[in-house]
Amino acid sequence: MAAATRPGAAPAEARAPRARRVLPAEVRTDHLISAAADLFIAQGLEATTVDDIVARAGVAKGTFYHYFATKADVLVALRERFSQDFAARAAAAIEAVPDTDHPARFNAWLRAAVSTYLANFRLHDVVFHDFTHDRRRSREKDMVIGQLAALLEAGQEAGAWNLPNARAAALVLFDGMHGVVDDAIAAGQLDSAPLCGMLEQMLGRILVR
Repeated sequence: MAAATRPGAAPAEARAPRARRVLPAEVRTDHLISAAADLFIAQGLEATTVDDIVARAGVAKGTFYHYFATKADVLVALRERFSQDFAARAAAAIEAVPDTDHPARFNAWLRAAVSTYLANFRLHDVVFHDFTHDRRRSREKDMVIGQLAALLEAGQEAGAWNLPNARAAALVLFDGMHGVVDDAIAAGQLDSAPLCGMLEQMLGRILVR
């Protein structure tokens, strides 16, 4: 015979303590990185403290130090995430174009690169603020340049254009795009459409056989 439940008492199942939901490490770090990004943009890198970041992320300070030794480590992670997102957006745009249409694939990369940069330039300025000439090579930039160089090499092999060096061409095209977009941002011109049209014409000439 089942034991009687006292009047007003909750069932045993309801009285059992709830299991604490443990978030995966990548989710916790993503929350911390996103909180840091928002704060770095809003109040600057130097003014943002670890206390600010954990308060924004809604975690204990010990959680922060479980994943990051210093605030600078968060910046490194944020820089890597920025570059990965940039490359992922460009890759999605490229893959949406037939792999036999190499000029169109380059234009897809260009449009994705310009629109992504314009949408995130404030974060870009925060995470890449300390890049100086003594850091001429970086893993983050190599990720982006490597993607574009692979696209150019594929076009080269298919006879779409004739380049003496695909990586050198990728650097010229990327840095040219970067400079033009920086100038547009400084002038307050944040519409990607006219920029892309102009860049497609100018940079596309470099790829003409």
